[in-house]
Amino acid sequence: MHEPLKEDFFTALHSAGRGEFKDRGSKFLGFAFPVQTVEESKEKLDQLKKEFHDARHHCFAYRINPEDPQIRANDDGEPNNSAGMPIFNQIQSCEVWNVMVVVVRYFGGTKLGVSGLINAYKNAAALALDNAVKRTVYITETIRIRFPYKLTNDIMRLIKDHELDIVGEDMKADAGYTLGVRKSKAREVMDRIESYHEVVIL
Repeated sequence: MHEPLKEDFFTALHSAGRGEFKDRGSKFLGFAFPVQTVEESKEKLDQLKKEFHDARHHCFAYRINPEDPQIRANDDGEPNNSAGMPIFNQIQSCEVWNVMVVVVRYFGGTKLGVSGLINAYKNAAALALDNAVKRTVYITETIRIRFPYKLTNDIMRLIKDHELDIVGEDMKADAGYTLGVRKSKAREVMDRIESYHEVVIL
């Protein structure tokens, strides 16, 4: 169900998406949410169960944290692998992480069969994901440094050259920064910092 991440970035959702699919009277409402943790995914599911308490099924799948994957697919009473896995397969084919997709089903009185269910859950999930706004997330490491104020211009040039983020400051007798650096650039940035002999890496 999971391949290790080859790059130091991944696609996630910037905002939620929604889609609807109908088949022979049954209605499938798809919801795609950005989530950071398993706990957050449980909260989203609980909210939907309250909002659509009269629905027969609330099937879902999530894929969280590409560095330490948390993955789950759930059929919520539908036949085995007819709901959760089709939803998960859409998440995979979209190549998104930190996402949960829930498909709420209202039964229309006609049984769809396993192939009909797979098609319906797949389509509802795909529509929800298509309607969500995506974003690129970079995997970063943090580097903490201290340096004399006279090196401020050099450090600011380093930050600009390598597109680093200043995620924390600690200004005392000398200057202190916590820098966010893309994982793939970390070694190169460390080498450059070490070339400034008066800079201390904490």
